[in-house]
Amino acid sequence: MQQVFPAPTGGVGATGTPSGPPAATPTQPGTPAIPPPPPEYPPYPGAAEPKKKRGLLIAAIALVVIMVLCVGGGVLAFLTLRNTETGEGAKEPAVAVDEFLTAVYRDRDATKAANRVCAASRDDGKIAAKVAEVQKYASEYQNPRFRWTTPKVDNQTGDRATVSTRVTMTTADEKVADQDLRFTVVQKTGWWVCEVA
Repeated sequence: MQQVFPAPTGGVGATGTPSGPPAATPTQPGTPAIPPPPPEYPPYPGAAEPKKKRGLLIAAIALVVIMVLCVGGGVLAFLTLRNTETGEGAKEPAVAVDEFLTAVYRDRDATKAANRVCAASRDDGKIAAKVAEVQKYASEYQNPRFRWTTPKVDNQTGDRATVSTRVTMTTADEKVADQDLRFTVVQKTGWWVCEVA
Protein backbone atom coordinates (compact mmCIF):
# COMPACT_ATOMS: atom_id res chain seq x y z
CA MET A 1 0.00 0.00 0.00
CA GLN A 2 1.31 3.38 -0.97
CA GLN A 3 1.14 6.33 1.37
CA VAL A 4 0.49 9.76 0.06
CA PHE A 5 2.15 12.65 1.77
CA PRO A 6 0.82 16.12 1.34
CA ALA A 7 2.98 18.43 -0.82
CA PRO A 8 5.07 20.79 1.19
CA THR A 9 3.95 24.38 1.20
CA GLY A 10 7.30 25.88 2.26
CA GLY A 11 10.86 24.83 2.84
CA VAL A 12 12.63 22.98 0.02
CA GLY A 13 10.85 22.77 -3.31
CA ALA A 14 11.38 20.42 -6.17
CA THR A 15 14.66 22.03 -7.06
CA GLY A 16 16.13 21.54 -3.60
CA THR A 17 16.29 25.24 -2.78
CA PRO A 18 14.29 27.01 -0.13
CA SER A 19 11.12 28.47 -1.49
CA GLY A 20 10.56 31.07 1.16
CA PRO A 21 9.44 31.16 4.76
CA PRO A 22 7.46 28.16 5.95
CA ALA A 23 3.80 28.75 5.76
CA ALA A 24 1.87 28.47 8.91
CA THR A 25 0.06 25.20 9.05
CA PRO A 26 -3.36 25.14 10.48
CA THR A 27 -3.39 23.59 13.82
CA GLN A 28 -5.92 21.09 14.75
CA PRO A 29 -7.40 21.16 18.10
CA GLY A 30 -5.28 19.24 20.49
CA THR A 31 -2.10 19.58 18.39
CA PRO A 32 0.60 21.68 19.91
CA ALA A 33 1.61 24.81 17.98
CA ILE A 34 5.18 25.12 16.69
CA PRO A 35 6.84 28.16 18.10
CA PRO A 36 8.34 30.66 15.63
CA PRO A 37 12.14 30.55 15.22
CA PRO A 38 14.16 32.71 17.61
CA PRO A 39 15.25 36.16 16.36
CA GLU A 40 18.71 36.35 14.77
CA TYR A 41 21.63 36.79 17.09
CA PRO A 42 24.03 39.68 16.49
CA PRO A 43 27.21 38.61 14.72
CA TYR A 44 30.10 37.41 16.84
CA PRO A 45 32.21 40.48 17.65
CA GLY A 46 35.50 38.75 16.83
CA ALA A 47 38.79 39.75 18.39
CA ALA A 48 38.95 43.37 19.60
CA GLU A 49 41.58 45.59 17.91
CA PRO A 50 44.75 45.50 19.96
CA LYS A 51 45.57 48.77 21.67
CA LYS A 52 48.45 50.67 20.10
CA LYS A 53 51.64 49.83 21.82
CA ARG A 54 52.97 52.72 23.83
CA GLY A 55 56.47 51.28 23.83
CA LEU A 56 56.92 52.07 20.13
CA LEU A 57 55.72 55.63 20.65
CA ILE A 58 58.01 56.16 23.64
CA ALA A 59 60.99 54.75 21.71
CA ALA A 60 60.27 57.10 18.78
CA ILE A 61 60.05 60.13 21.08
CA ALA A 62 63.27 59.12 22.85
CA LEU A 63 65.02 58.77 19.48
CA VAL A 64 63.88 62.24 18.41
CA VAL A 65 65.08 63.76 21.70
CA ILE A 66 68.48 62.07 21.35
CA MET A 67 68.82 63.35 17.77
CA VAL A 68 67.96 66.91 18.84
CA LEU A 69 70.50 66.76 21.65
CA CYS A 70 73.23 65.42 19.33
CA VAL A 71 72.59 68.04 16.65
CA GLY A 72 72.30 70.81 19.25
CA GLY A 73 75.52 69.71 20.91
CA GLY A 74 77.32 69.65 17.57
CA VAL A 75 76.15 73.17 16.71
CA LEU A 76 77.11 74.43 20.16
CA ALA A 77 80.58 72.86 19.86
CA PHE A 78 81.04 74.44 16.43
CA LEU A 79 80.01 77.89 17.66
CA THR A 80 82.20 77.60 20.73
CA LEU A 81 85.30 76.31 18.99
CA ARG A 82 85.22 78.34 15.78
CA ASN A 83 86.70 81.41 17.47
CA THR A 84 89.37 79.58 19.40
CA GLU A 85 92.91 80.60 18.79
CA THR A 86 95.27 78.17 17.15
CA GLY A 87 98.83 78.50 18.25
CA GLU A 88 100.25 80.75 20.90
CA GLY A 89 99.93 84.51 20.95
CA ALA A 90 102.59 87.02 21.95
CA LYS A 91 103.76 87.35 25.56
CA GLU A 92 102.90 91.09 25.76
CA PRO A 93 100.41 93.37 23.94
CA ALA A 94 103.21 95.54 22.47
CA VAL A 95 105.01 92.44 21.19
CA ALA A 96 101.83 91.27 19.40
CA VAL A 97 101.61 94.62 17.59
CA ASP A 98 105.31 94.63 16.70
CA GLU A 99 105.09 91.08 15.26
CA PHE A 100 101.99 92.04 13.24
CA LEU A 101 103.68 95.15 11.81
CA THR A 102 106.81 93.16 10.94
CA ALA A 103 104.71 90.55 9.06
CA VAL A 104 102.83 93.23 7.08
CA TYR A 105 105.45 95.91 6.38
CA ARG A 106 108.81 94.12 6.36
CA ASP A 107 108.06 90.49 5.48
CA ARG A 108 104.94 91.33 3.42
CA ASP A 109 103.56 87.92 4.35
CA ALA A 110 99.75 87.76 4.72
CA THR A 111 99.82 84.29 6.30
CA LYS A 112 102.32 85.35 8.95
CA ALA A 113 100.27 88.49 9.66
CA ALA A 114 97.06 86.43 9.97
CA ASN A 115 98.81 84.29 12.59
CA ARG A 116 99.03 87.40 14.81
CA VAL A 117 95.31 88.30 14.48
CA CYS A 118 92.62 86.99 16.86
CA ALA A 119 90.24 84.41 15.39
CA ALA A 120 87.17 86.65 15.83
CA SER A 121 88.68 89.33 13.56
CA ARG A 122 90.76 87.16 11.25
CA ASP A 123 89.77 87.93 7.67
CA ASP A 124 92.33 86.52 5.28
CA GLY A 125 90.98 88.64 2.41
CA LYS A 126 91.44 91.93 4.26
CA ILE A 127 94.88 90.98 5.54
CA ALA A 128 95.98 89.94 2.04
CA ALA A 129 94.62 93.26 0.68
CA LYS A 130 96.69 95.23 3.22
CA VAL A 131 99.84 93.29 2.32
CA ALA A 132 99.11 93.88 -1.39
CA GLU A 133 98.74 97.61 -0.67
CA VAL A 134 102.19 97.67 0.98
CA GLN A 135 103.65 95.79 -2.00
CA LYS A 136 102.07 98.33 -4.34
CA TYR A 137 103.87 101.15 -2.47
CA ALA A 138 107.09 99.16 -2.82
CA SER A 139 106.66 99.03 -6.61
CA GLU A 140 105.57 102.70 -7.03
CA TYR A 141 108.25 104.36 -4.93
CA GLN A 142 112.00 104.15 -5.01
CA ASN A 143 113.13 101.68 -2.41
CA PRO A 144 110.48 102.40 0.26
CA ARG A 145 111.35 101.48 3.85
CA PHE A 146 108.87 101.14 6.68
CA ARG A 147 109.67 101.72 10.32
CA TRP A 148 107.57 102.37 13.39
CA THR A 149 107.95 103.70 16.86
CA THR A 150 108.11 101.18 19.65
CA PRO A 151 104.49 100.13 20.28
CA LYS A 152 103.22 101.69 23.49
CA VAL A 153 100.46 100.25 25.68
CA ASP A 154 98.04 103.13 26.29
CA ASN A 155 95.47 101.25 28.34
CA GLN A 156 95.27 97.70 29.67
CA THR A 157 92.38 96.17 31.63
CA GLY A 158 92.47 92.45 32.26
CA ASP A 159 92.56 90.66 28.94
CA ARG A 160 92.25 93.76 26.71
CA ALA A 161 94.75 96.47 25.82
CA THR A 162 95.08 99.39 23.42
CA VAL A 163 98.47 99.91 21.82
CA SER A 164 99.58 102.84 19.66
CA THR A 165 102.47 103.44 17.28
CA ARG A 166 103.43 105.61 14.32
CA VAL A 167 104.40 103.94 11.02
CA THR A 168 106.77 105.95 8.79
CA MET A 169 107.53 105.21 5.16
CA THR A 170 110.66 106.77 3.66
CA THR A 171 111.87 106.43 0.09
CA ALA A 172 115.29 106.70 -1.56
CA ASP A 173 114.29 110.06 -3.08
CA GLU A 174 113.57 111.37 0.45
CA LYS A 175 109.80 111.22 0.45
CA VAL A 176 108.31 110.62 3.89
CA ALA A 177 104.82 109.59 4.99
CA ASP A 178 103.58 109.00 8.55
CA GLN A 179 100.51 107.18 9.81
CA ASP A 180 99.39 106.90 13.44
CA LEU A 181 97.86 103.51 14.25
CA ARG A 182 95.94 102.35 17.29
CA PHE A 183 95.51 98.62 17.94
CA THR A 184 93.09 96.73 20.16
CA VAL A 185 94.83 93.62 21.48
CA VAL A 186 93.17 90.78 23.44
CA GLN A 187 94.58 87.97 25.53
CA LYS A 188 93.38 84.39 25.02
CA THR A 189 96.29 82.01 24.52
CA GLY A 190 98.69 84.93 24.54
CA TRP A 191 98.10 88.38 23.05
CA TRP A 192 96.43 88.81 19.63
CA VAL A 193 95.73 91.87 17.46
CA CYS A 194 91.97 92.23 17.04
CA GLU A 195 91.44 95.70 15.61
CA VAL A 196 93.48 98.37 13.82
CA ALA A 197 92.30 101.97 13.70
